[in-house]
Amino acid sequence: MTDSARWEGFQFRSGDIVVSTPAKCGTTWMQMMCALLIFGGPDLPGPLAEVSPWMEIQTESRDAVFTALAAQDHRRFIKSHTPLDGIPFHDGVTYIAVGRDPRDVAVSWANHFDNMDLERVFSARAEAVGLDDLADMAPPPPPLPDRAGAFWYWMEDDSAVTESLTGLVMTLHHLDTFWQARQRPNVALFHYADLSADLEVEMRRLAGLLGIAVAEERWAGLVGAAGFTSMKERAAELAPETHVDGFWKDTTAFFHSGTGGRWRSYFGPGDEARYRRRVESLVNPDLARWVHRGRLS
Repeated sequence: MTDSARWEGFQFRSGDIVVSTPAKCGTTWMQMMCALLIFGGPDLPGPLAEVSPWMEIQTESRDAVFTALAAQDHRRFIKSHTPLDGIPFHDGVTYIAVGRDPRDVAVSWANHFDNMDLERVFSARAEAVGLDDLADMAPPPPPLPDRAGAFWYWMEDDSAVTESLTGLVMTLHHLDTFWQARQRPNVALFHYADLSADLEVEMRRLAGLLGIAVAEERWAGLVGAAGFTSMKERAAELAPETHVDGFWKDTTAFFHSGTGGRWRSYFGPGDEARYRRRVESLVNPDLARWVHRGRLS
């Protein structure tokens, strides 16, 4: 699906923004908040996926993405699912990550995967970059019997971070690369729980980070446009890859529910300890606490 090597040779501009999040942690949400602040309101110059292209996606050619970004005259904000250790780092560029409780990420990924038309996805990939390289890649995981099986496979798969788009290992590694760089002035961490708890506080924090002044009377409208209900109503414009006809079985379903806690149905006796041991084997306690709770709590 993605190739982080496509960053090689990209010409950054001072002021560029890279929205680099693990999959299903709030990428589109953060892109929309950036768009609202950059354009000063909800009227965007095009679909969000075109205004804020996904650098690594293999359903478009690298040249097409580079050309689209080179033609933009507004402040650029680029989507990425590559960890910070895989993106060229420049002091004049702002790098933003969004974290989320990994248990909610696993549930959201299952819904996301079910909503993709994989035949159409591979067809678009073939048209853009071909399929010859797939023969050298690791085979896909075996079919899983049910949602619970898929949930725990996501948690316990040990695929290398260079070979996976999602999974607990990849999600925590991605966030850890930002956690280690969080004291840099151009690196920022946000959290899905904080955005849900107080969207206005977090949007104001984002505006400060980006150096964007907002008139006080405009905040209510900006925050409203960044809300889940408003974004779902604009799914055809805001969901990723909508320019690939048939990519989603249901474009509106990309914005599934925006809530958390549904992972509890996959936890039985002993599974809480099982999960905690897994997390403790991958990241330090401070990062683990933030990943599960966010900043505001």
